[in-house]
Amino acid sequence: MRTLITIIAIACSLQLQAQNDSIAADSVTWEKQLDGVTVVHQKKLVKMETDKMTYKVSLDEDAKTATVLDMLRKVPMVTVDGQDNISVNGSSAFQVYVDGKPNPMMTANASVIFKSMPATAVKDIEVVTNPGARYDAEGAGGVLNIIMNRQNGMAASLDGYNGSLRAVAGTNALGAGAFLSGQKGKLSYSANANYNHMHPKTTEVVSTRTANDGSTMASTTSSKTKIPFTMGSISIGYEIDSVSNINASASLTSFEMSNKGNSTVGMYGGLYGQGFNYGYDMDMKNRKTAFTGSLDYQRFLNKDRTSQFAITYVLSLSPTKNETTNIFDSNPLATIDLTNQRSDSRENTTEHILQADYTTPISEKSKFNTGLKLTARKATTDADHYLGGVYSEDASMEYSHTNNIAAAYAEYEQGIGKFTAKGGLRYEHTWQEVKYEMGNGANFSTDYGNLVPSASLSYPLSMTSNIGLTYNMRITRPGISFLNPYVDTTTPTARTYGNPDLSTEKSNNIGLVFNFYTPKLMLSAKLNQNFYDDGIEQYSFYQDGILNTTYGNIMKKSETGGTVFANWLLHKDTRLFINGGLTYAHITSDQLDAKNHGWQANVMAGVQQTLPLNLKLSAYLIASSKTYTLQGWNSGFNMLIANISKSFLDDRLSVGITANTGLGHGGKITIDSYSKGADFTNLSNISVPMQNISLNVTFNFGNTKRQAKQHVSRVQSDFIEQQSKGEMLNDMGTTPQ
Repeated sequence: MRTLITIIAIACSLQLQAQNDSIAADSVTWEKQLDGVTVVHQKKLVKMETDKMTYKVSLDEDAKTATVLDMLRKVPMVTVDGQDNISVNGSSAFQVYVDGKPNPMMTANASVIFKSMPATAVKDIEVVTNPGARYDAEGAGGVLNIIMNRQNGMAASLDGYNGSLRAVAGTNALGAGAFLSGQKGKLSYSANANYNHMHPKTTEVVSTRTANDGSTMASTTSSKTKIPFTMGSISIGYEIDSVSNINASASLTSFEMSNKGNSTVGMYGGLYGQGFNYGYDMDMKNRKTAFTGSLDYQRFLNKDRTSQFAITYVLSLSPTKNETTNIFDSNPLATIDLTNQRSDSRENTTEHILQADYTTPISEKSKFNTGLKLTARKATTDADHYLGGVYSEDASMEYSHTNNIAAAYAEYEQGIGKFTAKGGLRYEHTWQEVKYEMGNGANFSTDYGNLVPSASLSYPLSMTSNIGLTYNMRITRPGISFLNPYVDTTTPTARTYGNPDLSTEKSNNIGLVFNFYTPKLMLSAKLNQNFYDDGIEQYSFYQDGILNTTYGNIMKKSETGGTVFANWLLHKDTRLFINGGLTYAHITSDQLDAKNHGWQANVMAGVQQTLPLNLKLSAYLIASSKTYTLQGWNSGFNMLIANISKSFLDDRLSVGITANTGLGHGGKITIDSYSKGADFTNLSNISVPMQNISLNVTFNFGNTKRQAKQHVSRVQSDFIEQQSKGEMLNDMGTTPQ
């Protein structure tokens, strides 16, 4: 009887401790058996806060064999569509950080890089849905912070090292990677290296465009893309004394997207009369390289380490080179210019950031943050155009864009009973200057200021639930590719160019957040409303037989909806998962006299199951409904992802097989895209092969499992470009006609 009472007492104690730990613990499943009594507890895969979500990638079994893009499909408030385009908090305008530092390369090329990056390289993914005043105002969707698997900052572990080796071989990609981190006394270090070569199967695009003049153009394009990708990083931290440390890091990312294909085009009716056909071969290469280096110093100002000062310097270099060649078939009946064309353009962006931050408690329940930041950015573009192999000065351009930003912020947090309130103001002043060395365009300069407020209020309903109300304003500054007036004429029936008169986009976001967590169930739901009146939007119009595409501050948009994330430990061996959202969008433009509206939904639902022999099985269904743009819509998609893996040698060796496929259409994802202007309609069907199977092997080594405390940088990037629809299609290897 005494033994039974002891067992019951221990079990009750463990259950009470499990409930308390569920509030702050990371995610993993453990069990403890006491003479037949089993206590099962799910620590949290997701840390849920009022203004931020943290997905613990390193504690998800799927991470051993998945890419970062695969993991993002499971992260609350993040959506990945059928063309692998990423949205955060419902917007494609978001910032990407790596370990709290800005990474312009990942921001501009998130989809390509995350598809190539193994999830084993990442510890956590943070989604900051309500950035406070200390965050830069840039990026309507908020902040996506990638916390790498590395040691950094103040030493707090035994001397030793940990590392891993990884290899993947699949029908669409080959890759390998290595990771090493360790500590020796006051010095901590880490290094990461990854290589991946993606070679997806042929993508097909069938498009029909009709104009009010009675003309019709029908085209079929087949293309194949190859993307070799290389990424490396190194980080060093040193504990100067008990209250201060210094950290340095450097990363290099490089990839080349090459796309080769051919198109056949038929033109008839209207200004094309009896009509004619032509074809052409296309060859596009896009080379991007980025270097980011940082140095930061952190000092604690009191014994409890609640007051601190930090100063950081970041240097980013981002050279890009684009080459496009179109070789046309001759046709004497053609009424358009079919001269062979080649375009070579080079873009280079250099950015310097200097930031200082100060944090201190005012009382036991209050805290004050303040800081200053200076950003100096210069981007240059040099575009050469050739017609029939002859250089064309009229169609070429050389210009530079200087963008300097000074910012200051103050933020105050106060506890009032059970309530926690946070409010802040950030002021950013921007100086821009554009100079044309060659090409059509007038030099101009401008400066403007933005005062950006933010606020949040949270309340714990119980030990296992909380509710919060948030508000923030975000801005989006147009980048060089949006401002550049260079006219791309490599396709004879289309013209694309930027708009140097674009101004800053401002969005307002209101959210109501509910979080609930028990040892078996994690649930987060959010209702949100966002709106803006000066949105930057890509739009098209038809003129003299040519489809022109550019940008303008022409969009008014309101989105009302909600998201839900749930993770249910149904059994110690079974976990159910759902991540989805439903939004109603209303979009108008007075300038184009256009409007559109409709419901948009997306969901990822799945199961993780432990099978006999400790095999780990995961299967996920991903579905999306029609989505709406100002001038049209894109149809939805359905796909299935499954993974089975097993660990050996005390979890040091992991072997997994991953497969994914589109549902229906022979394993492909087919997406219809419709757009309508005042004088044209366009309907395209994009067929993307999705069937893929890959073998993943990861080997872990090391002599210590304890990790150093992670140093958190306080630098945020203040610059982001929205990815345009045209750029999304180019990522899939297509060319607008």
